[in-house]
Amino acid sequence: MRRRGEVLFAITLFWLDAFLIVVAFGGAYRVTFATNPGLGPVPDSLAFAPMIFATVLSLVSVYFFYRLYHQRRGESRIDEIYKLIPATSIGVIVATALTTVLYRDLEYPRLLLVFVWLFTLCLVALGRLLHGALRSAAYAHGWGELRVLIVGAGEAGNLILEKIRASPRLGYRPVAFLDEDLVGMKVLGLPVVGRPDDLGKVVRAMRIDEVIVALPDAPHQQILSIVSKCEDGSVSIKVFPDVFQIMASEVNIGDLSGLPLLAMRDVALRGWRLSLKRVVDLALSALWLIAWSPVYMLVALLVKLDSPGPALFTQVRMGLDAKPFPIFKFRSMRMDAEKEGPGWTTKDDPRVTRLGRFLRKTSLDEFPQFINVFLGHMSLVGPRPEQPAFVEQFRELVPRYMERHREKAGITGWAQVNGLRGDTSISERTKYDLYYIENWSLWFDFKILILTALKFFRDRSAY
Repeated sequence: MRRRGEVLFAITLFWLDAFLIVVAFGGAYRVTFATNPGLGPVPDSLAFAPMIFATVLSLVSVYFFYRLYHQRRGESRIDEIYKLIPATSIGVIVATALTTVLYRDLEYPRLLLVFVWLFTLCLVALGRLLHGALRSAAYAHGWGELRVLIVGAGEAGNLILEKIRASPRLGYRPVAFLDEDLVGMKVLGLPVVGRPDDLGKVVRAMRIDEVIVALPDAPHQQILSIVSKCEDGSVSIKVFPDVFQIMASEVNIGDLSGLPLLAMRDVALRGWRLSLKRVVDLALSALWLIAWSPVYMLVALLVKLDSPGPALFTQVRMGLDAKPFPIFKFRSMRMDAEKEGPGWTTKDDPRVTRLGRFLRKTSLDEFPQFINVFLGHMSLVGPRPEQPAFVEQFRELVPRYMERHREKAGITGWAQVNGLRGDTSISERTKYDLYYIENWSLWFDFKILILTALKFFRDRSAY
């Protein structure tokens, strides 16, 4: 059932792409001749049939080689559309070359190619968003679901289980845990049916489709031993990474006078990349502050009317190179909220005002941080800044925690868009922050900003 479903989704996506490419060519054909009278009368569309065939063949072939028909569960729609841009560009170039070689007598305006590229990109992207939504709905209703076994019922295993349950659209159905110390018990309602050494027989007995090994602190030799026990070649195995694997996501082999060394990529933003990030921060924060200034004034007025005290709240946070800076927020708590010292905000926190609860739920309380970005204290995207007291605490407890401070703090970040904000695991947040630092690119920043915008007003982890 699972494999039939995946094949059916791939086939329907293939034919949807082909259909939309034909529609895009038709639209481009009409727009090209309608907007350019100098090209003469509109020729018979049948004359362009060979070009349409070459375009469809080229584009779907390039999409295949770009693995755009290998749909991975959980892959971001944003990443998929991002890959469509170069794939469509190459596909149109290949189609043009193919048409020129095979149909030498066919004359066509070069402007037609521009419209074909644009229309194809827009229609195929829209079609894939719709197809993805229907596929997610089918997964959420149990069609083509994957039976998942989680090895490790500790903090990492619990995090994975909660993530799966919060994302029914992925089509994962967790059925059991394996754990060395909790056999026979239930963890978050899921039974622990054996030890990691029992992996092979449990996979066969429970008809498992996917195994997730959630033992980030286990030695690599133990992980390899566990994986080797799964003899069923049809079972997919994923391993939850440890901090080093996150940090060393891209490693090159170097040498020192013949001595081989692992050379990790340059993780810090330097040179032109740092300047580019700052230019983007400055431009977008300035545009934001101008466009949203009426909202700022309205929220400030409502805060003043709701409870006594200033509209803006400032607090010392640690930023780049662990240097303190004043962070700006709309006040969402009573004036005496920290009379007993700093602390995490919890669900239904009595210190939060009536309006403050709405501001925090919608993240409107963080809008003044764009002032911090404009002034250079923060970036739009980066690790979230913490209070000095927490930084001193976490640096002793969390390995490589201070690595987060090699970059500017951000309004949003990779950890936040993955649901790790507020009173959540600092260790897991640090892993996501390190991954962001290791894999920074301007596109990665834009992706995080888009995901943040999509989560706006519906972030369940905000309170």
